[in-house]
Amino acid sequence: MLSNIGVPGLILILVIALVIFGPKKLPEIGRAFGETLREFKKSTKGLRDEVLEELEEKKEARKS
Repeated sequence: MLSNIGVPGLILILVIALVIFGPKKLPEIGRAFGETLREFKKSTKGLRDEVLEELEEKKEARKS
């Protein structure tokens, strides 16, 4: 999805965001977006670990 944007598209998005939100608000928005992305990655990793653990338990139960 994002691989099709390219450098010119990314620059255009950043300029539009700068015009809409202003230079003072942009770092706050970036920080909030980064924290949200970090939390999303953390939760998906936790979910993936739970699924893998459950699969391992099922494999061991079949061996017994």
